[in-house]
Amino acid sequence: MAFLSPSSTSCTIIFFIFLIYAVLQLEASHNNVYYEDDERRLQSQPSPGFSSSQDHQPYRTGYHFQPPKHWINGPMLYKGIYHLFYQYNPKGAVWGNIVWAHSTSTDLVNWIPHEIGIKPSIPSDINGCWSGSATMLPGHKPAILYTGINPLNQQVQNLAVPKNLSDPYLIEWTKVRSNPLMFPTLANKINSSSFRDPTTAWLLPDKKWRVIIGSKVNRRGKAILYHSKDFIHWVEAKQPLHSAEDTGMWECPDFYPVYKDKLAGAHTSTIGSEVKHVLKASLDDTKHEYYTIGTYDIQNDTYVPDKGSVEGDSGLRYDYGKYYASKTFFDDAKVRRILLGWVNESSSVEADIKKGWSGIHTIPRTVVLDKSGKQLVQWPIKELEKLRERPVYLSGKWIKQGAVHEVHGITAAQADVEVTFRVRELKDVEKFDTKWTNPQLLCSQKEATVKGGVGPFGLLTLASQGLEEYTAVFFRIFKAQDKYVVLMCSDQSRSSLDPTNDKTTYGTFVNVDPIHEGLTLRTLIDHSVVESFGAEGKNVITARVYPTMAIDHKARLYAFNYGAEGVEITRFNAWSMKKAHIN
Repeated sequence: MAFLSPSSTSCTIIFFIFLIYAVLQLEASHNNVYYEDDERRLQSQPSPGFSSSQDHQPYRTGYHFQPPKHWINGPMLYKGIYHLFYQYNPKGAVWGNIVWAHSTSTDLVNWIPHEIGIKPSIPSDINGCWSGSATMLPGHKPAILYTGINPLNQQVQNLAVPKNLSDPYLIEWTKVRSNPLMFPTLANKINSSSFRDPTTAWLLPDKKWRVIIGSKVNRRGKAILYHSKDFIHWVEAKQPLHSAEDTGMWECPDFYPVYKDKLAGAHTSTIGSEVKHVLKASLDDTKHEYYTIGTYDIQNDTYVPDKGSVEGDSGLRYDYGKYYASKTFFDDAKVRRILLGWVNESSSVEADIKKGWSGIHTIPRTVVLDKSGKQLVQWPIKELEKLRERPVYLSGKWIKQGAVHEVHGITAAQADVEVTFRVRELKDVEKFDTKWTNPQLLCSQKEATVKGGVGPFGLLTLASQGLEEYTAVFFRIFKAQDKYVVLMCSDQSRSSLDPTNDKTTYGTFVNVDPIHEGLTLRTLIDHSVVESFGAEGKNVITARVYPTMAIDHKARLYAFNYGAEGVEITRFNAWSMKKAHIN
């Protein structure tokens, strides 16, 4: 099959990833019967604002990706066009009936919908087309590996290729006759209910492709490694790429290189001393993600996390808020690695059904290795900035103890805010208790209304005029024995007067020196999502909120300080955001 045969230049091929999102709960129904009229229904969905049923949708986002209706859960670049395939239920705003919906973009901000890309049609996916990834093969030919559910409800791995490579929109896809290519057997003893989400493949000098698939054995999560010479015939390696005890099922694994000393992205097959490798797993048990940074031992085909790495729920995360099933891809046009993640709802299932949709994607983020080499740094893609309008600039603003200052001149429900805080004195700083090992719990105990020494200070987003509702994003500073500890929180406890919403508070410790560095915060506010980047992207927290009062033009934005020490805003830039064209 010439289409899938590596060429002599395979080692230099740049790979791309389709990003498919899902919380693949084993308890969920596998009765994923697909009807042809579902496809017509998807294509015929009017854009938000044109349908009478969507005339008043205060929680629909203005510039975050979401489909017109129903439930969703990566992009790739082909002939100058970005393709986003995502898991979609064309029949309702809950999980089920999973197909791959498809949208395209030229800038990762504005998106045009297309007909469904992949749907159940063969025995090895008849009960659902679940998560997967894509690899760019020699000759710039995309190939999708994805998990299908067969008639026995077993999870197996399938391959699809474009029907027409001359079509830059890749509308039609063909499934190869050899499907399934990887599947559980009595011999390999793979758990047929925990074998899913193939990642993008990479190629080593031995001319063999590698791909990993998430799985588990009892409570040990693992990334099963497969080899192939032709992308059709796959052989399981003698050992997984990596595994970790007491982490449970690994969903949506991701494995990719990052440069040690460059801010550019590395393509997925890059190896050598100039890069480190990142392994990320989405933990099915907790619905949290974690990643480690380490070394890829190509001789043994294993990944070794750096010394001191924490495996599991307490490890490093891309995002410490509501965020799951993420995936990266390498954008060769702009030489960058981009991360996207799925953000589910915090409203009740009944509310989701009533509003007719569920789930959004975060803003695409660039990913690089921090100069410390110990964590990643993320930042919203540059293209987002073209939506900015009506800027508001402030500097040298002193916020004294207990002060709340409203920011005027922007559309507070749809905004991009960048602020830098400087602390002049730390004489009233609170002592850090060594028992405070869980930052989320600490933020819940010391929420925005709890006055402190240095902090809380930050932003009150999506706030009502009387502050009955707001989502607070803020910092606190503590003094440990030999250093200062900076806590970043996203407090949803007062985000809505609706008691049925999940109003969990999120938190993370930020590796920054508050004496010599300013505390930076960038917050993307978009009606029902507050996406915050602390310390120039070292730490990110995403929240879903549904205010009842602070909606649309009634939403307000405030800077506040409830600490005993005053703080200075040395830089404050805010913009109203134009609405993107999204499906």
